[in-house]
Amino acid sequence: MWSLTVCSGWLLAALSLCMLAGFFSNDRQLQNKQMKNLRRCAVAPIILVLAGVVCAQNQTPLIPAGKTLEIAEHIYVIPDQRVNLVPNIGVIVGRDGVLVIDTGMGPKNAETVLGEVKKITSERIAYLTVTHFHPEHGMGAQAFPPGTTIIYSMAQKTELMAKGKDYISMFKGFSPEIAELLKPVRIIMPNVTFAEEAEVNLGDVSARLLHWGPAHTLGDEFVFLPEKRVLFGGDVVVNRFFPIMPDGDANGRNWIKMLERMEKLNPAIVVPGHGEVGDAVLIAKMREYLEFVRDRVEQMKSQGSTLADVEKRLEPEIRAKYKDWGNPNWIKNAIDNFYNTSAK
Repeated sequence: MWSLTVCSGWLLAALSLCMLAGFFSNDRQLQNKQMKNLRRCAVAPIILVLAGVVCAQNQTPLIPAGKTLEIAEHIYVIPDQRVNLVPNIGVIVGRDGVLVIDTGMGPKNAETVLGEVKKITSERIAYLTVTHFHPEHGMGAQAFPPGTTIIYSMAQKTELMAKGKDYISMFKGFSPEIAELLKPVRIIMPNVTFAEEAEVNLGDVSARLLHWGPAHTLGDEFVFLPEKRVLFGGDVVVNRFFPIMPDGDANGRNWIKMLERMEKLNPAIVVPGHGEVGDAVLIAKMREYLEFVRDRVEQMKSQGSTLADVEKRLEPEIRAKYKDWGNPNWIKNAIDNFYNTSAK
């Protein structure tokens, strides 16, 4: 297990950030510093939840070697094996090159991904795309060959520039092992960006890169292969994990709309950001969960319940209803997100 010292250290760090934010002055320079501390204080709940998840798990987040699965012809997944902070990695092999989806946390994990690609094909890695900016998904881009074209949504690039360094620092505090994975990381900007959709043509297979607004993050992206009816959902779709709304930029209401649009794509195979590969039922289950939380929150709020009351009453109800889902630490964040946003 991660040491109690590490977990306690992050608790103290989060509390310290909030205490620092509480001092005020007429000095403009000091005010600017205080505002920065206030923004950090807003991140403190994320630190506490993530630290709790990591401390509860006795596994370093490493991409597995030798576990790659072919889920459809020339389409592969390096599975997360339900290890927190390890994503499902996508590999699409075409006549004219390879598209990789996500890198794992840091260059060491990305090198494992590159090694798995070499076992599959001798084709060059032509493209890399990342489903969102969080460190376990894209902070290994620097390990990819120089000729790789990196494609992100514009919203993801903007979020990476605004939050990337802070998230790396935050994740480094979770354990010495994670700090070591992230120590050599350099933030890599994309070669190509797009607003809502881009197409990657690999010769005999094409992939649609899609961005439909904020959900898990501001820059969520997913990849759809229409000929194969395969969807890579990023963390907008996870399998038997509670979805994560890590900060105020997450948007539960748009998340539901995004899942509705995903269902209309009618995918036969769905690769979640985390958890086992499945079918369109994964999308429906995620949507139904978020709708359940939204509706119960609105019902209780309309009856005059405070946020604290809703959290106290609803969280046990959700845990009982979804008792086989992992990482229940994130239930509270979902309740808060729906409570603090306007009605549908």
